[in-house]
Amino acid sequence: MDNDDYAASFMICSSSCTPDQEKQIIKDLMEGSGYNTNQGDLFYVLSNRWYMEWLKYTEQDSNDNSKVSTEGILSAGVCRPGPIDNRHLVIGASHSRYGDDDLDLIRTLQEGHDYVLVSQEVWKRLHDWYKGGPALPRKVISQGVSYHKTLLVEVYPLCLQLIDDRNEKKYVIRISKKASICDLYNQVSMLLGLDEKTFLIWDYFNSMKTSVLENVVDQDLEEANLKMDQDILVEVEQHFRPSRFGIGLFLSKWFRFGTNLGLPSTDVEDGYNLRNMTKGDKGGLSGLQNLGNTCFMNSAIQCLVHTPPLVEYFLHDYSDEINKQNPIGMHGELAIAFGKLLRKLWSSGCAPIAPREFKTKLARFAPQFSGYNQHDSQELLVFLLDGLHEDLNRVKLKPFIEIKDANGRPDEEVADECWKIHKARNNSVIVDVCQGQYKSTLICPICSRVSVTFDPFMYLSLPLPSKETRSMTITVFYGDGSALPMPYTVTVLKHGLYKDLFHAIGIACCLKSDELLLVAEVYMHKIYRYLENPFDQLCIIKDEDHIVAYRLPKEQEGFIRLEIIHQSKDNSFFRKCLGTPLVTFIAEEAAKKSADVQNAVQMVLSPLLKVKFCHPSNCIHTSMEDGLASGNDVDGQVDAWNSGCRLASQSVDQFSNGMDSFILSIIDEKGMDPYRRDHLVKRVILEWSDREYDMYSISYLEDLPVVHKARSRKKTQPEEISLFSCLEAFLKEEPLGPDDMWYCPTCKEHRQATKKLDLWRLPEIIVVHLKRFSYSRYLKNKLDAYVNFPTHNLDLRNYVKSNNVAPQSHTYELYAISNHYGGLGGGHYSAYAKHSEENKWYHFDDSHVSSINEDEIKTPAAYVLFYQRVEEKRVDESSQVHSSSG
Repeated sequence: MDNDDYAASFMICSSSCTPDQEKQIIKDLMEGSGYNTNQGDLFYVLSNRWYMEWLKYTEQDSNDNSKVSTEGILSAGVCRPGPIDNRHLVIGASHSRYGDDDLDLIRTLQEGHDYVLVSQEVWKRLHDWYKGGPALPRKVISQGVSYHKTLLVEVYPLCLQLIDDRNEKKYVIRISKKASICDLYNQVSMLLGLDEKTFLIWDYFNSMKTSVLENVVDQDLEEANLKMDQDILVEVEQHFRPSRFGIGLFLSKWFRFGTNLGLPSTDVEDGYNLRNMTKGDKGGLSGLQNLGNTCFMNSAIQCLVHTPPLVEYFLHDYSDEINKQNPIGMHGELAIAFGKLLRKLWSSGCAPIAPREFKTKLARFAPQFSGYNQHDSQELLVFLLDGLHEDLNRVKLKPFIEIKDANGRPDEEVADECWKIHKARNNSVIVDVCQGQYKSTLICPICSRVSVTFDPFMYLSLPLPSKETRSMTITVFYGDGSALPMPYTVTVLKHGLYKDLFHAIGIACCLKSDELLLVAEVYMHKIYRYLENPFDQLCIIKDEDHIVAYRLPKEQEGFIRLEIIHQSKDNSFFRKCLGTPLVTFIAEEAAKKSADVQNAVQMVLSPLLKVKFCHPSNCIHTSMEDGLASGNDVDGQVDAWNSGCRLASQSVDQFSNGMDSFILSIIDEKGMDPYRRDHLVKRVILEWSDREYDMYSISYLEDLPVVHKARSRKKTQPEEISLFSCLEAFLKEEPLGPDDMWYCPTCKEHRQATKKLDLWRLPEIIVVHLKRFSYSRYLKNKLDAYVNFPTHNLDLRNYVKSNNVAPQSHTYELYAISNHYGGLGGGHYSAYAKHSEENKWYHFDDSHVSSINEDEIKTPAAYVLFYQRVEEKRVDESSQVHSSSG
């Protein structure tokens, strides 16, 4: 659509516009300039509540097909939305008017749940049609450097609390974190009516004059370590002696560059002053201030800064190993920022530290962690370990080395060769300490081709093999009309997969080898979705859902699926969906013939007939040219269906004899369900009148049981899972998922091979990630099971398959835990860590640090475990100590 077309359509829509027109215009905008996003472009925050009403009105659905949106499945009479109302998104919503400026968004909003982002063009169209507001424009900014750079919408600009030193008056300044310090000076100058040359702005974090912000254009506010809601202080020249102006600028440079000026570092940035140290204070016991939902970061950092080999490395001079030329690294900046933070935490003193500089560097190189939303501590650990490795990689120019095929060589030889190749390209303290090697075996299910590879790993993500069960009721419908619908209640693992449910239902209903089950969720009397991926998790299915299974012959080439949707027929203009949709297979060619479609529908409905025959006078025989079946017998029985079934192309019709009749309407591309368009599916609408209600037992279609009817149950103790059972589940042989097929070099096709993992080489530090969170396109879930893990003498020798690796201990001792409390989308993180010098456990909960007994650290909140190898002598001594103390 060109500009002239848009102008014409805009004139039309400004006065009156149909839902279809609105939908098409927005679609064209989305497919056009809406997705060609550039830095500086404007996007608008739009209430998701209002947006979902608009989607209902225009017969659209959300991209993820979530249930929130399907609550808007169109029934006739959906009203046009009122004015756009974003007031519930802003602080002080009750006092906000559509024309208000400078509004502050509520900080806990989530994209896709509370709001959506639309381009400026889309906002203009919607606002022209519906008015309302308030308008909440946000700019697109660039995050990261080099290949890490990405564009994102800055939903929450930097909010600063400006304090005027002359009268202590406070102002709120909202400005992009990518704005320069010069821009900040300009804004303050306009706000206070001051000449830019007559005042200074101080970083006033924690009410301390940390450093002067120099009026320059080559440094943005993010690089200056300014954080959300922090204080900045304005000092006007007339309120201090002239000499102080020059000293202030000098001190700001001193604070920024420290030892580069040949002066002793005061280290006052981040609100921590080494001059406050007292003799006898212990290192490693400082907390980390929460900068705003940064508990996930604080938890991960405390675990890493209490990793003994890393502590020893970063407390010494590691400057020679910083790799600033690595194109996939962070130019050494991440390693420097982490080392600086670690040194502060291990300096004498217990005052909490605000990790502002580290947070700034993290956001610069990993934009996914920018802002102040809650994130996953394990995801941060993965990025941080990989980023530190690349910044400290001793290999300045990575050589290209071709990996040879095994060709029947011994595993030990191939594994050593792969490890040497890996070390030739990756050589850092992270590889030395944290990386191991595992053996991966793939077997083709068709030709039995075996592929063995040896790959490095930096952590182990272990599934939690829960044994808790769940009863589920599924109603089975017979696609060939051979029997009435039958509900079956099966018992499956609570945290199992769809394939477990399919298997259980198949056994319960005695499924034959030449049959299949097509499982679907029914919502609002329609098929909401098919449960097709056998590796999706059962927790996606809720107890209040209605799940059905259609028992059908296995698909054959040339057949398509026929879906039958029921509607009530009355004297009103609108129709109401009812009952449960029915599904059968029909030959693709037969689907083009009205009589064959009628016969297929008749066959599916036949078990519901109260009377298996009809009086001949009620049977109407017409030719195929009229679109009616001929009334032939089926299996020797009178075709009762044809006495009241007609395939209609458009509207309600009746037989010539005046009797109410079934009407079958084909759903075209603009029908009731525009979101699921599939040329292999034919959908028809079956309209029911009072006559058909009398002829058929419709209750079988209406009384659909839920998956599980809630009953009062006694609270049970949380399930206990062994860490070893998690490890065995991780190492067991299992088929690859349908989205992770393996290309078999023998078959020359992608195959769903079976995969087997084995530990081959263990590192000094093993990071164990317990997979408590599961994600799918429909649902997020957390498993709160208690995992019983050893704190001492974790013996892994039975899981290591290598016989030729240099003799090392396979016994490990726990030294840190990252904990997660609460549910998804929030919750809280903390850390337990053992102080290496005291051999004593501490709880690090953001700023608060307290001692804790070792027998209290094993909780259902354990999320990431950190183990260190111990030598055999230490193992024996430790065993004796614990046996005597026990």
